[in-house]
Amino acid sequence: MRLVRFNAGGAVAVGVVENDEIAELTHRTDRVPLGQSLVLSGRRWARSQVRLLAPIARPPKFLAIGKNYAAHTAEMGMPAPDAPLFFNKQSTCVTGPTDDIWVPRDAASVDYEGELGVVIGRSTRRVGVEEALGAVGGYLVVNDVSVREWQRRSPTFTLGKSFDTHGPIGPWVVTPDEVPDPQGLRIRTWVNDELRQDGSTSQMVLPVAEQIAYLSQSVTLEAGDVITTGTPAGVGAGFDPPRWLVPGDTVTVEIDGIGRLENRVIAEPA
Repeated sequence: MRLVRFNAGGAVAVGVVENDEIAELTHRTDRVPLGQSLVLSGRRWARSQVRLLAPIARPPKFLAIGKNYAAHTAEMGMPAPDAPLFFNKQSTCVTGPTDDIWVPRDAASVDYEGELGVVIGRSTRRVGVEEALGAVGGYLVVNDVSVREWQRRSPTFTLGKSFDTHGPIGPWVVTPDEVPDPQGLRIRTWVNDELRQDGSTSQMVLPVAEQIAYLSQSVTLEAGDVITTGTPAGVGAGFDPPRWLVPGDTVTVEIDGIGRLENRVIAEPA
């Protein structure tokens, strides 16, 4: 099942994707329902009639892991971490699957990172690896947009990962029954028509279940939290010279069985 938030006629609603239509749900909030009974409102929309929004507009937590693909760590010229390297993206960076990415007026080193995102479906604390995937409410595509010069200013990475519009997610939440193995998914990123990243989630150093278990030893994971699970090689910073995003570019991230993001790059509005 594919759960979406969408704007139709100026109103925000949630629904279920059914081929080329969206069946609207009766739901108390505009956050997609995770692990809840679904009640149809009776209204249906052609996908061409609506604009898809970030399926979770403001995640309670937006957590990310660095250096989780060995080839990406190598292209960045960094040593492998001694322990899992988690950081957070501020939730105000979240934007939709077709919304614009801004190049900030005071920073030029804007980079892309195509990643598999995990949405937590229920409150979870100190879960074991074997049970960890039971906490998953669904999966989505993430572009962990990064401003490298700001990222390097702090060992926490947070400011360089949290500029407004630098968290495209979506296009929907795919429920776990459609993703039997999150470690068997092909992930690709294009800038314009050039394929830059082509990897598999099987290449993760720390698989999804181990990430959830590790985080839950310290943090209570809540329904709606998003964990973005690392990026394969091929980011702009890995080229010599680096190949940053510039206004006029389009970045497309696609994960087989999950979906795709397609975001235009523009200069930050005044």
